[in-house]
Amino acid sequence: MVHVAIVGAYGSAGVAVADELLERRGERSDLELTLIDDGDPGGGLCILRGCMPSKDVLSAGQHRYQARHDDRLEGVPDVDPEAVVARKDDHVSGFAEHRRDHVHDLAEREGVELLRETARFVADRVLAVGDRRIEPDYVVVATGSSPNIPDLPGIDDVPVRTSADVLDATTFPDSGIVLGNGYISLELGPYLSEVGDVDLTVIEHDERPLDAFPDAYGCLLYTSGYISLELGPYLSEVGDVDLTVIEHDERPLDAFPDAYGDTLLEIYRDQFGIEVVTAADERRLEPTDDGGVRLFAERAGDDGRGGGGDDLTVEADELYCFTGRNPNLEGLGLERTRLEPGDGWVSSTMQAIDDERVFVVGDANGREPILHVAKEQGFAAGANIVHHAHGDDLEPYANVPHHVIFAGLGVYPVARVGHTPATAADSGMDAFVVTREASSDGVFKTKDHPEGRATLVIDADSGAVLGYQGIHLHADVMAKTMQVVVEMGLDVREVPNRAYHPTTPELLDGLFREACAELEERQQCVGPDSRDPAL
Repeated sequence: MVHVAIVGAYGSAGVAVADELLERRGERSDLELTLIDDGDPGGGLCILRGCMPSKDVLSAGQHRYQARHDDRLEGVPDVDPEAVVARKDDHVSGFAEHRRDHVHDLAEREGVELLRETARFVADRVLAVGDRRIEPDYVVVATGSSPNIPDLPGIDDVPVRTSADVLDATTFPDSGIVLGNGYISLELGPYLSEVGDVDLTVIEHDERPLDAFPDAYGCLLYTSGYISLELGPYLSEVGDVDLTVIEHDERPLDAFPDAYGDTLLEIYRDQFGIEVVTAADERRLEPTDDGGVRLFAERAGDDGRGGGGDDLTVEADELYCFTGRNPNLEGLGLERTRLEPGDGWVSSTMQAIDDERVFVVGDANGREPILHVAKEQGFAAGANIVHHAHGDDLEPYANVPHHVIFAGLGVYPVARVGHTPATAADSGMDAFVVTREASSDGVFKTKDHPEGRATLVIDADSGAVLGYQGIHLHADVMAKTMQVVVEMGLDVREVPNRAYHPTTPELLDGLFREACAELEERQQCVGPDSRDPAL
């Protein structure tokens, strides 16, 4: 018998491990599973407090913003925050029930049990679960992540809100300070401004948010994180919050060409009224006499580093910490085992470095907390547990970066698939880059959103498409098309360059044509011809 215990069985990664193991019972008929989860009601982070509820509330802000943005329409609609939250809660309840039903169905199968209790290690691969003690052959840790609250002097003395608070909010303050300018701030900031009418200030350490775009945590203390990039517009648009965002860099999207970060800053400042303070470092916080928060920060000096710059003081009603997430390992009792969490503590096979029979998947391993990555890691771990039990070689998990930030309430999503110009250069690739403005294609003008641009990274020898980045209307949808192109290693000369006219994917057609021209083989591109169909 091979006994596997999965701690965090309701989450996306944990479910994926269970599904994969049960699919492989033909290879290992003696598999037994103990599924463990103390979630109430249970359903996983993405469903309960992450990607799904955030997109639900963002849609309300998006509709208001687009009505306000279009001067052909008269009047700006009001948003009912209570109705927004009620609909979100109803949808989340249904999504979570569907997930729980699936796990409960698994538990009905022979050799599978579900324990609705808290698990903790009492020794290496020995778990206390409620009043039971179990000693499985393998343990899978799939416990997700929790909000990161920075260790900033004075933070315990002021009112602090996280993304979970925003998703449940039906009332909003007049003003707010945002720490972190990553995924969630870029999404919820405009929501607070547009719907909550909150005056927001964002403090950015650098020239741009997302200093290392591939790092989904983006949150070492106050560095740009995905949380801030997504939630910022929500707070601005729906909450009508006066927001100040602290950005450590000079502009967002540091791994992208500068024009991307500049575009994002322009959109957030001009269209959502969010103040983004760039190249700044927080120093301390203190409460104001009226129950608000006062932030003391310092702008970077002439050398671009902290120190030697101007002092900055910002006051607001509330502090929003969109400073990323940490692996949710507290209370697991890891100190009673040989496991030592930290950088590199989980290998590419999803095994803990310190114990080859412990697998850590999803947000819990801190590698790349993205839903599809968590699921793929779960499938990989399930397969590798069977391989390990057979004494076979294990397969490392690797993936092509595929990220989407629903910036600007999802109207101006930021997408990345594969290499950026910077990562291609760092990898020593012989590659070239083509970029096209969204306004080059008339369809973006007709849809009243000509802002933004897209970029392709092309292998100079083979013509293979190595990467795509976009910040423009429908970039999130085009990312799927480009995932197929990039992951299949397609030669740009073999990609059809004819979208239906007029549709926004004509932006991709333009990039394909320009890349073919750069390769001096325009005639080899697939399609009726290589001319611009708008001509």
